[in-house]
Amino acid sequence: AHCVWDARAAGSNPVTPTGRGGSLIGLRLVSIRKQLDHAPRPGVRTFTPRWRTSPLTAERMERLLPEAQVPEGPLDPAAAFGRRAPLVVEIGSGHGAAAIAYAAAHPEHDLLALEVHVPGVARMLAAAEVAGVTNVRVHRGDALPFLDERVAAGSVSAVHLFFPDPWPKKKHAKRRFVQQHTLDLLLRLLDEDGVLRIATDHDVYAEHVLEQVAAHGGWSVHSTSRPTWRPTDGFEAKGLRAGRTITDLTLVALRPVG
Repeated sequence: AHCVWDARAAGSNPVTPTGRGGSLIGLRLVSIRKQLDHAPRPGVRTFTPRWRTSPLTAERMERLLPEAQVPEGPLDPAAAFGRRAPLVVEIGSGHGAAAIAYAAAHPEHDLLALEVHVPGVARMLAAAEVAGVTNVRVHRGDALPFLDERVAAGSVSAVHLFFPDPWPKKKHAKRRFVQQHTLDLLLRLLDEDGVLRIATDHDVYAEHVLEQVAAHGGWSVHSTSRPTWRPTDGFEAKGLRAGRTITDLTLVALRPVG
């Protein structure tokens, strides 16, 4: 892996992506972080609503969701999965190709898929049934309130954010999932060795992630190879057909030493 930026380069002081440190730059980064911190507010979604359902979707949800969905209230992974295992959370799982592939390749892990769109959830549950994958659970709803209100600190081994809505226009940057407040949230939820894996086919989103991480100061970011277990499907396949470059990034939390 190639390290793009590491806040440890300047000890306890924030640094810019070029590695320069110092109090004036630190103050400037505090100001930059405030500018970049698009805190959530009513009406600002990180996803595009799509509410249509079909009879097939309704049948799948009625038959498969009760057993696959996590119980209401604070998340208890042992109760939800029937065992204790490393927990991986995928944000915006779509129709579940990556979630199912990861769960199949890592039977020793449990995967919780967070997806707001009902047709995607229904298709994922049907595919999991066909594949015989039993270590996948789902929450059908907005990921942010679920993560903020129902997931305990330090309880997650990894977070996957694959091909999120890029919101490519600058005026829509506030809708991109990676923001200062979401980096704070995920930093709290991940365990000591936890990582955040991001994949995108839009250069503007990759640049946005690097900018947010540089301003945050709590993560190192690494350019990584595409994982062999992830299928070339959905938005990744669409991006490749359009001639776009796939960027895979791994963010590692910078924990205090000692």
